Amino acid sequence: MDILKRISEHRAHEESLRWEGTFADYLKIVEENPHVAGTAHSRVYNMIKSAGVEKAEDGTSEYLFFSQELYGLDRAIEKLVEEYFHSAAKRLDVRKRILLLMGPVSGGKSTIVTMLKEGLERYSRTDEGAIYGIKGCPMHEEPLHLIPQKLREDFEKEYNIKIEGNLCPSCQLMLEKKYDGKVEDVEVERIFLSEDKRVGIGTFSPSDPKSQDIADLTGSIDFATIAEYGSESDPRAYRFDGELNKANRGLMEFQEMLKCDEKFLWNLLSLTQEGNFKAGRFALISADELIVAHTNESEYRSFISNKKNEALQSRMIVMPVPYNLSVSKEEQIYQKLIKQSDIGHLHIAPHALRSAAIFSILTRLKESKKQSVDLMKKLKLYDGKTVEGFNLADVEELHHEFSDEGMSGIDPRYVINRISSALINTDRNYINALDVLRSLKDGLDSHPSITNDTKDKYLNFISIARKEYDELAKKEVQKAFVYSYDESAKTLLDNYLDNVEAYCNEQNIKDPLTGEEIEPDEKLMRSIEEQIGVSENAKKGFREELLIRISAYARKGKRFDYNSHERLREAIQKKLFADLKDVVKITTSTKTPDEDQLKKINEVINRLVEEHDYTAASANDLLRYVGSLLNR
Repeated sequence: MDILKRISEHRAHEESLRWEGTFADYLKIVEENPHVAGTAHSRVYNMIKSAGVEKAEDGTSEYLFFSQELYGLDRAIEKLVEEYFHSAAKRLDVRKRILLLMGPVSGGKSTIVTMLKEGLERYSRTDEGAIYGIKGCPMHEEPLHLIPQKLREDFEKEYNIKIEGNLCPSCQLMLEKKYDGKVEDVEVERIFLSEDKRVGIGTFSPSDPKSQDIADLTGSIDFATIAEYGSESDPRAYRFDGELNKANRGLMEFQEMLKCDEKFLWNLLSLTQEGNFKAGRFALISADELIVAHTNESEYRSFISNKKNEALQSRMIVMPVPYNLSVSKEEQIYQKLIKQSDIGHLHIAPHALRSAAIFSILTRLKESKKQSVDLMKKLKLYDGKTVEGFNLADVEELHHEFSDEGMSGIDPRYVINRISSALINTDRNYINALDVLRSLKDGLDSHPSITNDTKDKYLNFISIARKEYDELAKKEVQKAFVYSYDESAKTLLDNYLDNVEAYCNEQNIKDPLTGEEIEPDEKLMRSIEEQIGVSENAKKGFREELLIRISAYARKGKRFDYNSHERLREAIQKKLFADLKDVVKITTSTKTPDEDQLKKINEVINRLVEEHDYTAASANDLLRYVGSLLNR
């Protein structure tokens, strides 16, 4: 019964949002809140901004409106919002352009449009996004269009609001017949954008050019009423129900626009440039709406190669929407898609999705011209990881090296299909990284667009992803074997830093047991530094850099700890793991473990389950696999 109560409350809330009044009443609302008379483009921009904006570490803006559904497209979204929506909201010329999202399949283009449409529906129900229209108008027209042209300049000076557009034929007739020309008496109502009810949101999808009628876009004559009204030019004998009519004040999605017959596209020329379109035997009809389309790169190249399309091409703003290039974000994409399925009873072991993501991102990256950057380094840098010898400026330079990076490669749908296949075909209650990588490999044979050369390259990427998983698996098991790992790491770190400080200051350190002064332990320091490839010549610079970092932390009142320096943390981990390797190797590979070994194995399995999201079965499988790796 709770759902019935909530339905009732929802209905009451919807009723409370409704408003009706005269044009005179509406003017008072406009005076208090000028934004209600904003353009469709400004409404979309304000909607996006109202959700919030955060600055990422690399300096890009993350628009929270998109962040719950789209992952790894921050750069593309930032460009879209700032270069198109922001400029269009300021009435710059880009608002007179069709927005064309171009990118590979399953890259997020349709999701962007869907989010804009759903967002507008919600936004129109808020105080900030309230919209008003002339009551009874089939195009829910802006009431300010009632103000005569001669008076608009004075109105703009008084209210600081620009009026663009004229009354539609239906409203012109209604003003004359119903209100006897008395603008102040015209009824106005609050409107709520809705795709289902065809209010302010439309979708046009082309079909057979021979059978599809232009009326789908611009409306049509109602032949049943011509005898009653006597003329095809009488607005009462016309259905203003085309997508361009119904999407007025909001957004129209033009699906497969570049595949559409030319006669449908010409209507967009005057709409984008002049804000009006031709319908029936009427003068040009004003419309304020955002036209957004999406396509892939090959279709776009084919479209612009046709000289006949030059006029329409100049009316477009093309925004690239590439694939995500961050491994972590790719994992989030898979997690989102899996949550939408009915396979929650099956467990996906840690690193399974990451291994798939590594493979996917490798297929999308382009080899840098810089010899010092291989694909794995690039992958880690794009994922926000620290790579020796590179900084944020280098990452930014890599992003700008290829303008089309991310416009090709494996799409998320293929990967999620192969993960689904692994889940459905498993005879266990879990799958791991090896299952996923095996499924990805098996699916390459049936992929429709992969050539033999590409297949060989992709098989190599699967091999690289497998090696990365092997390292992750060994590290996780070795870490689980360390008793009180964090305490051990802290002790080793403190000991190392004591020796580094003494070395850099050319001092001795005091032995904690005997109290005697001894020279810094060079063997200890080098055993840690060698874990991350710090050479003999570079050791002094590395140690001095650490002291500078510690000093900077102290000045800010922060404590330098185990997690404060990523490379040093990696070195400490590897040193601990190296010391423990033989213990792990013997314990995990023993077919008939003794009582002590069995106790240790159970402790490790429990730790993997409690701290790393494994099940007992998948953790036990991991131990056996790592044992086989260490014995190779």
